[in-house]
Amino acid sequence: NVNGSRMQKGVHYDETYAPVALWNSIRLILTLTAISGWHTKQIDYVSAYPQAPVERELYMKIPAGFEVPGHSRSEWVLGIDKNVYGQKQSGRVWNKYLVDRLTNEVGFAQSSIDECLFYKGNVIYLLYTDDSILVGPSKQELDQVVMDLRKAGLNVMEEGDIQDFLGINIEKGSDGTIQMTQPQLINSILKDLRLEDTNVTCKDTPAATSRILRRHEESSKFDGSFHYRGIIGKLNYLERGTRPDIAYIVHQCARFTTDPRTDHAQAIRWIGRYLKGTNDKGMILTPDPKKGLEVYVDADFSGNWCKQESASKDTARSRHGYIVMYAGCPITWKSQLQTEIALSSTESEYTGLSYALREVIPIIQILQEMKEYGHSIEDGMAKVHCKVFEDNSGALEMARLYKYRQR
Repeated sequence: NVNGSRMQKGVHYDETYAPVALWNSIRLILTLTAISGWHTKQIDYVSAYPQAPVERELYMKIPAGFEVPGHSRSEWVLGIDKNVYGQKQSGRVWNKYLVDRLTNEVGFAQSSIDECLFYKGNVIYLLYTDDSILVGPSKQELDQVVMDLRKAGLNVMEEGDIQDFLGINIEKGSDGTIQMTQPQLINSILKDLRLEDTNVTCKDTPAATSRILRRHEESSKFDGSFHYRGIIGKLNYLERGTRPDIAYIVHQCARFTTDPRTDHAQAIRWIGRYLKGTNDKGMILTPDPKKGLEVYVDADFSGNWCKQESASKDTARSRHGYIVMYAGCPITWKSQLQTEIALSSTESEYTGLSYALREVIPIIQILQEMKEYGHSIEDGMAKVHCKVFEDNSGALEMARLYKYRQR
């Protein structure tokens, strides 16, 4: 690998950003697969990054262990011909190279909503760096796409029907349901928290329902018995993948990574005990084709308020949560503090609904895009139902207006 830490922007590279597929798109595609009974195929690119050429002329020192006969190692350098791992821009170079092959040689059309979503005939292609999913009504078409990828000079390995994607176990039931779990990640979290023993007491809820986490400056400093940031990173990935039930408390704990206290560490251990008792649980997609898009929103006006910490703006912020469902299956969700301070419960509901609908619009656009490319998406996708859990006339009126516009 190249030591990318010594690379200088503007000299050795210009940009480093490379897109990956949205979780919204992944769950939406799986839901549509379950509804339509489509076939799936998972593929992987062998040594993906080096398949692309370098973006510009680059040289590196001869690595330790290699000798140039009759010369000193300091007199020679190596010219880099391929996009080897370790470069700061290697992910971006690979993505640009692959997208060029997909669109110009294989014949895919790139989505204008999700840069890692592609269409060709009846086939939908989803890309996450070098892991990919092909879905479509015909196995022959999926096989043909793999052949076309190889003809385009790409080294592709077929992995059969989708079973493990991005660390998520995916099981298809005989009744058309799809179950998504992440037991390996949960076991890793339990190992980091030292909660692997069978005699560890499990919890029935993700968090203590009677307590809201705050800065707790009066509490002692976290003793460092586990890597706080590392656990938060794993919990975030678990929550975004298959476990919306821990969204609230994970977001709460993540707010205090810069100065964790004993109270925050105890909250994380509580999550671990809850996960230990629900290790085999995940998300089950059971689609109902009669249902369209549904949006459920709730807001807790100034629910984070604490008189003792009134100097902190965070305590005056409201929290909202939402979940967006298609055909009865969860597509995306979130629990977060609002960035602005609401002055009334109506305002907090408006804000929460606004954030939720921002997630809905791209999903609608992807569904419309699929119909334009010839995929049989039910017209029920235009039926957007928004529900606010509190009987708040202002937010409900906004929901009605949005539903009317969609019709």
